[in-house]
Amino acid sequence: MSEGVEWALHSCVNLAWAGPDRAVSAARLAAWHELPAAYLNKQLQALARAGIVTSTPGPRGGFRLARPLDRITLMDVVAAVEGPEEAFRCAEIRQQGPGGGPPSAFSADCAIAHAMTRAELAWRRELAAQHLDEIRQQAERQAPQAPQRLRDWLAAH
Repeated sequence: MSEGVEWALHSCVNLAWAGPDRAVSAARLAAWHELPAAYLNKQLQALARAGIVTSTPGPRGGFRLARPLDRITLMDVVAAVEGPEEAFRCAEIRQQGPGGGPPSAFSADCAIAHAMTRAELAWRRELAAQHLDEIRQQAERQAPQAPQRLRDWLAAH
């Protein structure tokens, strides 16, 4: 999974803390964590295409959440940034080299591919079961001052 997923998840929580009335530019969101703005903007555009955030152009434009955090799952963000493809893709290397043979010799599914598919389904179910509002709540328990620090910083910059 790319670091863009982490950046996108933090950006969603930060947008929630900024509030629904404030659009925040990619540059400002990037500056908050000292990230490259152009790369973060790509993640934010992916979130916008997925309907997780909205984008408003112009000097007072920026990003806002398109829906509440309790309606955005971790899987929503992962799929938006990484795409819907499976993480593991079996290339059927068991059919290559001296141990290989004709495809008919391998009629059963690859045991490794089968195990990886089961693991990925479990991983995706877990991500789909957790909403970003749960993450926000945990972050606020760990750092109760974080939301106000972000709002104060945004107001000053």
